Amino acid sequence: MNDTANPKATKRSHKHIIDVDDDERDTEVWATFNSTFGQVQSVLDRNRNLIRQVNENHQSGTPDSMVKNVALIQELNGNISRVVSLYSDLSSNFSTSYQQRNGDFSGNSNSNSSGRS
Repeated sequence: MNDTANPKATKRSHKHIIDVDDDERDTEVWATFNSTFGQVQSVLDRNRNLIRQVNENHQSGTPDSMVKNVALIQELNGNISRVVSLYSDLSSNFSTSYQQRNGDFSGNSNSNSSGRS
């Protein structure tokens, strides 16, 4: 019996294609997570060094050190905004990926995923 005459075989083949697409999408999601977390860790490492420099400058108490701290603290502030942005993008990407995987583009949990290829 050939597969085209057997509806179960056709459905099984279609399911396999969906599984492969989901696996590829999962790989992309994990790659995005890894990349984003790597970027976040890099920014947090930089912030740790900036905080150490600010503390050292503050302890020295010289006017020049205090002026340097202004720029360092501004960089810290920008880095914190960068981390917030990275996490926001990650959340959005995850949500979009989750909705695509479940075939739910409308936000309706009752939508069906039969239109996926």
